Amino acid sequence: MHKFDTNVQHLKYKVLREVARLSWADELLENILDIPNRIITDKKPTVRCCVYKEKAIVAERVKIAMSGNKLNPNVIEVIETACDECPMGGYEVTNACRGCLAHRCMDACKFGAISFDKNHVACIDKSKCKECGACAKVCPYTAIISRRRPCENACKIKAISMNEEKAAAIDNSKCIACGACVYQCPFGAIMDKSYIIDAIDIIKKSESNTKYKVYAVVAPSISSQFRYAKLGQVITGLKELGFHTVVEAALGADMVADSESKELVEKGFLTSSCCPAFVQYIEKNFPELLPHVSHNLSPMATIAKYLKDNDKGCKVIFIGPCTAKKAEVQKESVKPYVDVAMTFEELQAMFDSKDIDISTLSESFLENASYFGRIFARSGGLADAVAQGIREHGDTEFELKACSCDGIEECKIALMKKSKNVLDANFIEGMACVGGCIGGAGCLTHGDRNKSEVDKYGREAFEKTIGDAISVLK
Repeated sequence: MHKFDTNVQHLKYKVLREVARLSWADELLENILDIPNRIITDKKPTVRCCVYKEKAIVAERVKIAMSGNKLNPNVIEVIETACDECPMGGYEVTNACRGCLAHRCMDACKFGAISFDKNHVACIDKSKCKECGACAKVCPYTAIISRRRPCENACKIKAISMNEEKAAAIDNSKCIACGACVYQCPFGAIMDKSYIIDAIDIIKKSESNTKYKVYAVVAPSISSQFRYAKLGQVITGLKELGFHTVVEAALGADMVADSESKELVEKGFLTSSCCPAFVQYIEKNFPELLPHVSHNLSPMATIAKYLKDNDKGCKVIFIGPCTAKKAEVQKESVKPYVDVAMTFEELQAMFDSKDIDISTLSESFLENASYFGRIFARSGGLADAVAQGIREHGDTEFELKACSCDGIEECKIALMKKSKNVLDANFIEGMACVGGCIGGAGCLTHGDRNKSEVDKYGREAFEKTIGDAISVLK
């Protein structure tokens, strides 16, 4: 059967499964209060101080599984009642301190936050400490360490701080919805909103009146997920759920690579527009570089626009590894084309909510995209596809100098260099998640193996060039 990386993911999945199961049966509202009892069946607490608190937290998870706080525009939310087991964090002196004569830590501190007790052990005054880390850097015994919370460590853009109740707080003006904090929180106190009931409603209405078709647009990283079954069985499972047709977002990636390669040659410098978290990062931190962002919609939105242009009234549901896609579909430029964005975690919950064991199904096949469209799922794939697009257009004089950024920290470095005109590259491929889309917070599994699975999936593509793939669209 399916397996999740962590118990936190499994708990999140169980909540989603129950919400979905009741939604299919039109019984959600009358049974919503009973979901915590279905999830927490033990009479004794397993993690929290009491079983009542565990159930109260599950009730909060149910709210987020039903699209969360409508007044909060962010798709990432904190469950404050679940966020109480982490230490406040900050720099601390450990028992490795030898009370040495040098006192380098005290000399390094510019704020007078370090003193020594009667046993000559260093002490940090939290009211004066600025968390600069200068003391830790100079300690010869590495006796001073940073005990930052996992969510703070995961958030490389410093959008998370602690509020007065000692719970995590997200600064929406900084957050890019990448979901790194969601995956790294050991207690599952940070979650991405789910719109699974909206997806189910769309499917149910299409089955009852047949007025429109529902398309599932699946991200190419799907090839590295659902390892207990074959990819073709996953595709059949989607049709069993009620989707009319399953389309590869990789075909949208082929369309983007074709257009973006032309745009790059024309403009001479470009940053990619495929990763919504990367684009948000530019908008919030490097607005002066926005003119350099490719004018193309993301592969998801590009193929969805094609579908809606050619099948008036159809509905499009995107399924992938990305929490930031949920924020992207709220943008005015994307909203007309994508009705709901879901994660692979939510798809697994949907399968099980209808008791669909995909490992027993026959195989269906996807033959929409090329190798180059499919490898968008991993870091470096987009740059490879753009290079191929340039070759296919016969632009022999243009020399591509790509900077493929694997994670938001690398993106920050590249963008800073570009802002100072010291970047030795003419194309920035920005991927907010380490590894690319295969490292997205909504994946069932994360790991090094995923990259090889994506490349293998790409090599299986029937269409061998970008031009071959998009020729069927003309």
